[in-house]
Amino acid sequence: MSTATEQQELRYIEAIGLGMAEALETDYRVVVMGIDVGAGEGIFRVTRGLHERFGPDRILDTPISEMAFVGAAVGAAMGGMRPIVEIMFMDFIGVCLDPIINQAAKLPYMTNGALEVPIVFRTQTGAGKSAGAQHSQSLEAMLAHVPGLKVVMPATPRDACDLMLAAVADPAPVVFVENRRLYARRGPMSEESLPLGRARVVVKGEDVTVVTWGQYVGRCLEAAEIGEASLEVIDLRSIVPLDMETVIASVERTGRLLIAHEAVQDFGAGAEIAARVGRELFDLLRAPVRRLGAPTVPMPFNPMLERTLMPDAAAIAANARSLVAEG
Repeated sequence: MSTATEQQELRYIEAIGLGMAEALETDYRVVVMGIDVGAGEGIFRVTRGLHERFGPDRILDTPISEMAFVGAAVGAAMGGMRPIVEIMFMDFIGVCLDPIINQAAKLPYMTNGALEVPIVFRTQTGAGKSAGAQHSQSLEAMLAHVPGLKVVMPATPRDACDLMLAAVADPAPVVFVENRRLYARRGPMSEESLPLGRARVVVKGEDVTVVTWGQYVGRCLEAAEIGEASLEVIDLRSIVPLDMETVIASVERTGRLLIAHEAVQDFGAGAEIAARVGRELFDLLRAPVRRLGAPTVPMPFNPMLERTLMPDAAAIAANARSLVAEG
């Protein structure tokens, strides 16, 4: 990344586009594929300017058939290309799971490493926009459960750019999960650059370790500012690889752990983190590990009902305060 870029602020959506543009510029094998990603610049305008700059041979508009174009992208990756394929909504992964979990994720293992599948599955999630039950799901835990897939969820513009470049360069298939509620958020590109798989301690604190990712990083920072407890906020940045070293080091100091995420609480990534911390630090915990996520119901279309299902900063702060009161 250029020095000039590092000195400016960008919107989250612009930083993703910058990462794709740099990847396209430096590696002729990189192509972008998906519905309306070319001349239409994408439904959310994430691919804005790429078609004009790199042309229709590298920014490929596809038919409205996720199974077809995701399968084609996996085949292109097997043939030596490095596709970035856009799946418009994370919910739509359900109609093209086979090429993702049975082909891209498994072929390196089935060929004893002789075949790599370097592909980025770009998708976006984010409730809170009245998009309804079929356009609001956070499915990162489902994808993280598949051996062979990496899952990244950037929360800042700098991480959005850096993790895109890292995902394109990675020999393994990477699911790159954006959050549409972050698209307009601005942030400095001078933030420290970290590799894929490394968590970031966003705010240091003494009372409670709060682990989160994606757009909930912002909500946890708001909770830390409420000041009812001293919160150490950790942005995982990626679900797979999972940086437990950073989490464990923090909980060793605070003795308390709260995991907050947008996805439904049951069977989420928070459960895996809680289990690992409970195994490693059982004798050091001052209170039971606590998880905070959405209840296990479909996301409603009604905006008032939708808001009630998503824990806000006040709920995060209240749970942290309750943990401190427990011990």
